[in-house]
Amino acid sequence: QTPSSGQKPAPDYRSILSISDEAARAQALNEHLSTRSYVQGYSLSQADVDAFRQLSAPPADPQLFHVARWFRHIEALLGSPCGKGQPCRLQASKGRRVQPQWSPPAGTQPCRLHLYNSLTRNKEVFIPQDGKKVTWYCCGPTVYDASHMGHARSYISFDILRRVLKDYFKFDVFYCMNITDIDDKIIKRARQNHLFEQYREKRPEAAQVLEDVQAALKPFSVKLNETTDPDKKQMLERIHHAVQLATEPLEKAVQSRLTGEEVNSCVEVLLEEAKDLLSDWLDSTLGCDVTDNSIFSKLPKFWEEDFHRDMEALNVLPPDVLTRVSEYVPEIVNFVQKIVDNGYGYVSNGSVYFDTAKFASSEKHSYGKLVPEAVGDQKALQEGEGDLSISADRLSEKRSPNDFALWKASKPGEPSWPCPWGKGRPGWHIECSAMAGTLLGASMDIHGGGFDLRFPHHDNELAQSEAYFENDCWVRYFLHTGHLTIAGCKMSKSLKNFITIKDALKKHSARQLRLAFLMHSWKDTLDYSSNTMESALQYEKFLNEFFLNVKDILRAPVDITGQFEKWGEEEAELNKNFYDKKTAIHKALCDNVDTRTVMEEMRALVSQCNLYMAARKAMRKRPNQALLENIALYLTHMLKIFGAVEEDSSLGFPVGGPGTSLSLEATVMPYLQVLSEFREGVRKIAREQKVPEILQLSDALRDDILPELGVRFEDHEGLPTVVKLVDRNTLLKEREEKRRVEEEKRKKKEEAARRKQEQEAAKLAKMKIPPSEMFMSETDKYSKFDENGLPTHDMEGKELSKGQAKKLKKLFEAQEKLYKEYLQMAQNGSFQ
Repeated sequence: QTPSSGQKPAPDYRSILSISDEAARAQALNEHLSTRSYVQGYSLSQADVDAFRQLSAPPADPQLFHVARWFRHIEALLGSPCGKGQPCRLQASKGRRVQPQWSPPAGTQPCRLHLYNSLTRNKEVFIPQDGKKVTWYCCGPTVYDASHMGHARSYISFDILRRVLKDYFKFDVFYCMNITDIDDKIIKRARQNHLFEQYREKRPEAAQVLEDVQAALKPFSVKLNETTDPDKKQMLERIHHAVQLATEPLEKAVQSRLTGEEVNSCVEVLLEEAKDLLSDWLDSTLGCDVTDNSIFSKLPKFWEEDFHRDMEALNVLPPDVLTRVSEYVPEIVNFVQKIVDNGYGYVSNGSVYFDTAKFASSEKHSYGKLVPEAVGDQKALQEGEGDLSISADRLSEKRSPNDFALWKASKPGEPSWPCPWGKGRPGWHIECSAMAGTLLGASMDIHGGGFDLRFPHHDNELAQSEAYFENDCWVRYFLHTGHLTIAGCKMSKSLKNFITIKDALKKHSARQLRLAFLMHSWKDTLDYSSNTMESALQYEKFLNEFFLNVKDILRAPVDITGQFEKWGEEEAELNKNFYDKKTAIHKALCDNVDTRTVMEEMRALVSQCNLYMAARKAMRKRPNQALLENIALYLTHMLKIFGAVEEDSSLGFPVGGPGTSLSLEATVMPYLQVLSEFREGVRKIAREQKVPEILQLSDALRDDILPELGVRFEDHEGLPTVVKLVDRNTLLKEREEKRRVEEEKRKKKEEAARRKQEQEAAKLAKMKIPPSEMFMSETDKYSKFDENGLPTHDMEGKELSKGQAKKLKKLFEAQEKLYKEYLQMAQNGSFQ
């Protein structure tokens, strides 16, 4: 190339390159370079590159600094010298600099979602069978009574899991749930309700009611005596006791020949208490005569509607598809027939049973995948068969006690459908297999249900489905939610130990219930108690106060450029904590959707924000709006994913009723802000002019009037009033609590003043006693006294010891001192 003006031409390196010794070659190269000035912009020629590529490293000799300098310059541009025989990846282009080699960052291994799979009893990496699509079947309720908190435990937990998979991990979830509307429990309850209502409509005489109750008590007492389960026995004993208590007043009323109205009142009380045992007795005697199939469909329809209303009230998403057993009877019949055709089912006396031994002996199948240790548990198996299907004749139809019913021949008083084996009805386990198989095919990604359904229900589902599809993978991941207990006892309809969802919602909101569930692992037992709910309430209040404080900060007027403030160390530290918490939350969600840890991390993040806001407030500086808004929006987003924010609230919990929060806050807040500023101006004038009446009115507006409207004003010395829109009931509870605390303080203060007054009165009364009289009244202790009134002998006439006399003299001298003080106070007129 042609050098620029003032530069020497590039040296001829041929002779240098021919020198074999590297040290001598470096010396020659240094001599050439000493005549050539280093210019930053000097272009490299291929000769430069070739010369320096002959060197393995910069020379150690400090005199060869020209070579060392140029070596490092070229190395920075082109990389390290190539090894012998290795081609250089970077080559100098004539007259241009070249980019250095780029290497990608090492990065970190992405966190993958793991779910606790009951099929392995371990956390497994979740891998759907078809890309991001997830097929999910969830066992729904058996609708014969009101839904209780045990149901809420399962369906809220699965709703949270479903939302997390769908909205956080972005899976395409297809969620299917069933309604069991044909079942032994439903049949029996429908018959009992029907027969009991018929009985009441006949309005039997009091004497007849007493006779019937006594007749019903006989089999009930036998059942009570035979029951060994302690919880069930306790429940039966409660019923027995309640019936006896209700029987006595009616017997007395009949004997006393009271008026018809008084007797009828006692009859109604007894019928209410004896409903269960009378219904059971009526069913045992008249149940087989119930033939109207509409009776068996009316009950489940009513309770299914009630269940859906409860789920909506709990903000549980509806399933993508809902199946009812009564609508899938043809599919169930076909499903059973194929199992028989495949050799795993057999017909016996009009019923069809699953051959567990034949299935288990097959090389490609295994029975009891979920709870193998429970196989053969006859108590569990019979509970799975149902109360109407465990009679001796039914059990004798099976080849093995472990076999279970796929299809049951209907007895008199039971609904029935036509089929190849005679009229009958589906077994319990087969319904889920047939309905899920029809919609989800031979293999689904997730099957969910309560922990107590593992055996026999889910193990039997797996067996009959894999017998139908002739595979070994009907379910890939089995998820089971933990039990819900009340004060340590399992909640159960059959034990009449349950709290309905409606009753629970009278005490706590759907959000509070969901927060309680979020604060516990979905697969572990949750104890529904006042302590559990109090923790949820405090968590909700903690988050809500943060959101309200952030909203107040965001309402502070700033210009466009003011929205972007310079960050100091505090902001940088808070932002680092924010991203650390997001990482921790992501890891927790990947770890079996560990919402308990997530909630703890969210709490810690809010605590850090609160510390930051408090520090800025103490320095009379405005917190960084953008940073706090980002954190609040993230937390809101996570709560929406969990279903804890019911509406499309942009930030924090919604205010007001459904569909009103956004419009309400946007509409009223400007007016409240004006009211707040006006009130602050009035208070300032009142303080300056010393008008306490106006200050009292201002306090009454804050404490009494605005809370009734769901508005909280928070006054801070030297700072603008903070305006918050809060749920009205929450504010009223806060006000009542504040008044209660103030009342307690007032009472404590009054009590302290009373005690002080009593002490002073007692002290004064003591001061009034002349020392010569203080012992004279104690004739039960002393018999003789000296001239000053000091005791000398005890009751028995014995002279007091020197120690006793010394002690009494000290008391005498102390009283003498007090009495002198009293006389001095009286002389001075210190008291009346």
